[in-house]
Amino acid sequence: MASAQVLVVDDEPDIRGTVKEILEDEGYSVIVAENAAAAREARRQQRPDVILLDIWMPDLDGISLLREWSERGGLPCPVIMMSGHGTIETAIEATRLGAYDFIEKPISLAKLLLTIERALEAQRLKRENEDLRQQVSVPLEPVGSSKAMQALRAQLDRLAQHDTWVLIQGEPGTGKEALARYLHEKSARHDGPFVTVAPGAISREHAAQALFGAEDTNGVQYGLIEQANGGVLFLEEVADLDPELQLRLSSVLERRSLLRTGGREAVPLNLRVIAASAQDLEALAKAGKFREELYYQLKVVPISVPPLRERPEDIPELLRFFADFFPNRDKLPYRHFPVGVQNRLRNYPWPGNIRELRNLVQRLLILGQAGDVELIEVEQALGNAVAPKTPREIDSGIDMNLPLREAREQFERAYLLRQLQEAGGSVGKLAKVVGMERTHLYRKLRDLGVDVRTSGKEE
Repeated sequence: MASAQVLVVDDEPDIRGTVKEILEDEGYSVIVAENAAAAREARRQQRPDVILLDIWMPDLDGISLLREWSERGGLPCPVIMMSGHGTIETAIEATRLGAYDFIEKPISLAKLLLTIERALEAQRLKRENEDLRQQVSVPLEPVGSSKAMQALRAQLDRLAQHDTWVLIQGEPGTGKEALARYLHEKSARHDGPFVTVAPGAISREHAAQALFGAEDTNGVQYGLIEQANGGVLFLEEVADLDPELQLRLSSVLERRSLLRTGGREAVPLNLRVIAASAQDLEALAKAGKFREELYYQLKVVPISVPPLRERPEDIPELLRFFADFFPNRDKLPYRHFPVGVQNRLRNYPWPGNIRELRNLVQRLLILGQAGDVELIEVEQALGNAVAPKTPREIDSGIDMNLPLREAREQFERAYLLRQLQEAGGSVGKLAKVVGMERTHLYRKLRDLGVDVRTSGKEE
């Protein structure tokens, strides 16, 4: 990973020079600015990892500059304030505006280095927490002892020793993002960011700005590509990019630099690109539906992920993993999958691959009682997965011998599944139909084990 970049903003040349020399000796990349105007320009040219900002400067004080950054799109990174004669009120105001910490002058070398180190660590942990909230519930390390999975793990381990770009291809639900994260964690860039770009989730009118960033007289917005600097840019289902964005992305990857929307100067990039697709990109490129140059840029090393039906010997291991995972994460009851049930699931074709298996296990843990999973439960669950019930079937599917709370949960799940199917998988439409606030509805669907991705597309 590239060394962290520190922007030092101070109007005193001696302090700028001393701090720059000290930090460079510690392995940091340092940019200096003598006033607010120079700081704005330095921040525009490249996104820093930490900013050291003096409070008292002649043109514009540090608190005002901090407020400006905070109100125009938020702080790009941790900001550490510096002052030789600060007050408690000043420190409180800086903290309110988002400053990470406050250092008094004359600066203590030990405290300066420790504060920067803690700020970078806090930023890393914040990024990891955000990543974890976005991840689906799949294991980071590929699960399975089949020859196919052993070969896949060995290939990923080899690639982790290099910084080459990778194209992961496989059917929907095979866990391509989890493999990309595994590759990232094993690589030398593991301390850097892992930024996911999901083209299908970005509106067309805002796609260029979201990807490449923007700048104008009001400030700078760092796009997803620039946010991945020093780490990994993961392009999820890259075939969903429209032709114009494919062309612009190809140019960015070729030059290893990007020009923000409205920008004047190119920003250098140092990142690894991992792309994924469930579609045949080569066929799309030959048909003129995907830019051929971008295809070859991404396909430095191709990886093919086998579908679950081609490695049925891994199913018992996956069942054990998720049967442990959900009780630990969601406090669900542990349930055992007997050999007979395992054999039935080994012979199921799994059109939804690992995602479908994960959802099945979660559903069986939520709806069943503690103990062994019975074959009839599995058959009913598989039938629900492939053949949506009619309203009459839903009504008759509730076990009237259950306690009221559990029977109500069965009804709520069946009702929401039916309404979600009627809404074409749109959670936005579902929220209007059932009269629930969208955030509460997401929580209810998650608690009931309903995965909207297997019921259609979200809005």
